[in-house]
Amino acid sequence: MKQNKYDDNEFFSAYEQMPRSVEGLEAAGEWHVLRALLPDLRNKRVLDLGCGFGWHCRYAREQQASSVVGVDLSENMLQKAREMTDDPSITYMKAAIEDIDFPDASFDVVISSLAFHYIESFEAICQKVYACLKPGGAFIFSVEHPIFTARHEQDWHYDDQGNRLHWPVDHYQSESVRQTSFLTDNVIKYHRTFSTYINDVIQSGLSVKAVKEPMPTEEMMNAIPGMKDEVRRPMFLIISAEKK
Repeated sequence: MKQNKYDDNEFFSAYEQMPRSVEGLEAAGEWHVLRALLPDLRNKRVLDLGCGFGWHCRYAREQQASSVVGVDLSENMLQKAREMTDDPSITYMKAAIEDIDFPDASFDVVISSLAFHYIESFEAICQKVYACLKPGGAFIFSVEHPIFTARHEQDWHYDDQGNRLHWPVDHYQSESVRQTSFLTDNVIKYHRTFSTYINDVIQSGLSVKAVKEPMPTEEMMNAIPGMKDEVRRPMFLIISAEKK
């Protein structure tokens, strides 16, 4: 199922108000870890899968990437990205990630930020990424951590005063759709285990270089109420891989 909640006006209106939507990459708690895993982007051809507002596309060009292609299913997202971009070397393409079909060895680097947990078959995406990467190319992506996505509720357990008691994990081994709430109700995500993420990457022919479970920076934890709770369970998973 290719759900496109970002073209739902209520959902998109709420998404536009998130700190990472307003302030960009520096407001994303996992960005400092993902950025450190990126290779030198100078003169590289970059593909961004699920590009959203185009923050990563513009960052790649700031790092002197030769060209960037951003793919997203949402017209709302792409319209915002185009409004924020004044660079002929960045191309935005409306398409589902599952439907990408680029010639072999088209890109030096493929990145994706928090998109693949909306995709039913991660295995198929890895195979497509392998094909469109040139030898020596890099694949770096972030997803919501499987500990975060395991339950439909995807929320804390609270006491009677509303204090966060703990983060429950259940049905972890059941890899299937999750209908949850994120900004609005009825958001479809796909839960898969930590090992499935790793093995799908490996079985596509890519070599895993690094695996990270990022925490917010000390500055973010001190500045943003509730952010210190993010160290109590992993929210994000970031994997870096290479095509040998």
